Amino acid sequence: MFKIYINKKKYYVRKSNNLLQACLSVGLDLPYFCWHPELGSVGTCRQCAVTKHSSSSDLKGRLIISCMTPVIDGDIISTHDNISEKFRTSIVELLLTNHPHDCPVCEEGGNCHLQDMTVMNKHHIRNYRFSKRTHKNQYLGSFIKHEMNRCIGCYRCVRYYKDYADGSDLNVYGANNNIYFGRIEDGVLENEHSGNLIEVCPTGVFTDKTHSKQYNRKWDMQYAPSICQSCSIGCNISIGERYGEVRRIENRYHENINHYFLCDLGRFGYSHHSLKNRPKNPSNMINGQPNILSFNEAIKEGVDFLKKHKNIIGVGSTRSSIENNFALQELVGEKNFSHGMCIKEYSCLKLILSVLKNNNLYIPSLKEIESYDVILVLGEDLTQTSPRASLAVRQAIKNKAKDIAEINGIPRWNAAVISNISENYKNSLYITHTHETKLDDIADWCYFGSVDNQSKFGSAIASNLDTSLPIIKDLSPLLLKKASFISKKLLNAKKALIISGTSSFNKSLIKTAINIAISIKKKEKNHVALSFFTTSSNTLGLGLIGGISIEEVLDRLQKKEADAVIFMEYDVSRYLSKYDYEIFFKNKKNICTIDHQYTKTYKNSKLNLPCVNFPESSGTIINFEGRAQRFFQVYDPMFFNKKNCLYESWKWLHFIQCKFLNKNISWFNIDDVIDSYSNKYSILKKIKISLPSVDFRINNQKIARSPNRYSGRTALKSHINIHESSQPKDTNSMFSFSMEGFNQPNKSFSYIPFAWFPGWNSPQAWNKFQVEVGKELISGDSGIHLFKNNKKVEDIYFHIKNHINKKYWHVIPYYHIFGNEELTQYSSIIQENIITPYVLISEIDAVELNLRKNSQIEFNCLNKNFRLNIKLSKNLCRKQIGLPIGRRGFPIALVGKEITFIREFIK
Repeated sequence: MFKIYINKKKYYVRKSNNLLQACLSVGLDLPYFCWHPELGSVGTCRQCAVTKHSSSSDLKGRLIISCMTPVIDGDIISTHDNISEKFRTSIVELLLTNHPHDCPVCEEGGNCHLQDMTVMNKHHIRNYRFSKRTHKNQYLGSFIKHEMNRCIGCYRCVRYYKDYADGSDLNVYGANNNIYFGRIEDGVLENEHSGNLIEVCPTGVFTDKTHSKQYNRKWDMQYAPSICQSCSIGCNISIGERYGEVRRIENRYHENINHYFLCDLGRFGYSHHSLKNRPKNPSNMINGQPNILSFNEAIKEGVDFLKKHKNIIGVGSTRSSIENNFALQELVGEKNFSHGMCIKEYSCLKLILSVLKNNNLYIPSLKEIESYDVILVLGEDLTQTSPRASLAVRQAIKNKAKDIAEINGIPRWNAAVISNISENYKNSLYITHTHETKLDDIADWCYFGSVDNQSKFGSAIASNLDTSLPIIKDLSPLLLKKASFISKKLLNAKKALIISGTSSFNKSLIKTAINIAISIKKKEKNHVALSFFTTSSNTLGLGLIGGISIEEVLDRLQKKEADAVIFMEYDVSRYLSKYDYEIFFKNKKNICTIDHQYTKTYKNSKLNLPCVNFPESSGTIINFEGRAQRFFQVYDPMFFNKKNCLYESWKWLHFIQCKFLNKNISWFNIDDVIDSYSNKYSILKKIKISLPSVDFRINNQKIARSPNRYSGRTALKSHINIHESSQPKDTNSMFSFSMEGFNQPNKSFSYIPFAWFPGWNSPQAWNKFQVEVGKELISGDSGIHLFKNNKKVEDIYFHIKNHINKKYWHVIPYYHIFGNEELTQYSSIIQENIITPYVLISEIDAVELNLRKNSQIEFNCLNKNFRLNIKLSKNLCRKQIGLPIGRRGFPIALVGKEITFIREFIK
């Protein structure tokens, strides 16, 4: 740490920071535009100028640009002197020369970094009286609105999009004072993280088009801290609501997970939460028609369902909270509880859980992934299945340039120099997959093969690392040479990371990843780590509870060992073939479904109970690294319509169980549920101890969900009743549904509903809640690791069997960021971004079948005829056929199935 003097006060700051970051980290307000904690410094805007004095007797000093100046021990700095203040005011006036006077209609208003900095500089009168430069705006897709006239030329957008996210379709054009940030022509931005432009841009050039459709100011939304549930990463988000609708999702800072950035799926895939056409009242089917029930009638029907059937199986959901799944298990019993996963997926999950429980192998956080210098990805298309992880991998590959810069005395924040170095120096990435992925552009080498062949290649790497493992001989000399080379790279790395997951539904790849990691660790190399990504947000949480597979549920029904099923937030058509699905519904009277979407399962059930979705409820989920995190209810869906009958799934299940057993209700809030499962599952006790309870208060007050400028509350329901209704009471969290309660920024509280601090209305306000800008929150990161400090067990190698029948075609999955995740398929906003399903086959197979690029083919699988357009792959192996597994009509049961024939469809 260095000692410096700012405005005649002594501060201790980190020597690796630049002067701007040092000033911000000690709590001073200093304006800036082009600098960003993740993007570094380029010194283009000149807004952060301060005065540096050579000594205490130097009263005049000289102007310096603080973002481009390293901290030097003993520095004497002035930020409030007359010279630097006038300079900064002049700079912001210059930057605003061509900026339109449209703050009242700009969608960034009230959430704008430019507004904050202009106010901070006390600039309020414009002297420029001439014509302003104007630009035409571009169409950038259904997510982002473009208003180029608001640009101040800070270059943040292209530095993020091109240099950080590696996007290739947005750039800067022009010269001097006439520059343009956009695409060569109108078109959808292709990068899966383009939505971060909205928060990266300090002005209103890039705004949230999905929010525009139902727009309101930031201060007129109600917020709660939440967790994105689109994949297993567990990114922290802030959800904004107005009039009982989700209006916007913003990044919520977490040092060890998402940091400052989200993927587009997490940011924009929310419209299904506010669908008008969604289950809102319980119902049962009478003569094929739904009959609406009251709450008491629904409970009675639920009790009658339990009385009528002796052997009921409950099917839980990986997209639902631990609390909901536990309530279902308590109702039907452990032996009759199903986790809902197929046998293939659950076998993969059991292996992953065995690794997480064995602390000999390190599981890094998402942010830690960026620190590894050699990465091997086995069988995962990260950009499509876990997009935020792919962004972390991209940063890991670039970090070698920062290391080289640091060795040569260049600070890591010097973005321009590091960008030049990174052209020639990168860390190593190796990928095995069935076909092309979007990470191939930064990989040193890619191996394309069937899942079994990938596993065989990985086994060759492991056998090179540990001679006690079987030697792999039936590989080509080139592959054996590559396996030897990669094994040496992994062994000699400073930090090596092996990444795999469940998206291929093949446990041989996971076994291979474990074998490679153990082989490195046996060499007394403690630098190796493993990351496994699962298919859903709470797959690990459900895996800890356990249960039987969906295939076993089907088997019990067929053998009449079970006579009824309760599906909780689960669509069986997504997992099983149409034939097997119909077995469940031969007798619809035996099916009860709880869900918040009109899934195929929900529509065909006898008894239907509508539940709330995750923005409408509170709960706990466990992410890929074993971190339990809490999400909180944003709004009460029954506040605007008392006719709605929507409750958490655990409440429906518990009320019915208590009524059936003639017991008093014992679960009144989420803490009661947590107490119950903590007593039953010792590994979940940390959730009870570490995550905030319902009774948590600050200054004996609940925490306000709404900003203190929240307006129009008395008119929210004026179209229903002119009398103001009392606000709902939240019994499941420490938040209040209003601006009443504690509503001042609190730096000692992890669960911050929205980013705001006096003078900082934009997302840059997160800087005020950090120990040091860009580092951890003052209160510490939210969530708790469940697998830290577990007992170490003996390292176990796995025997891997490889088998593939080349006589038939084999189904493999392919994924796209939009469309494969279950719930976003109901989102209207997402629809134009979902790619039409196609069949992926190799170019060689297409030639043999005389197919053209626009051909359609037909085939039969799982007793169903498919007819789809084709897409050709240069790298896909022969006799492999890729299908969009997870999409409607493409159940998980298709994976690995054999197809006897494929032929061209001729109209």
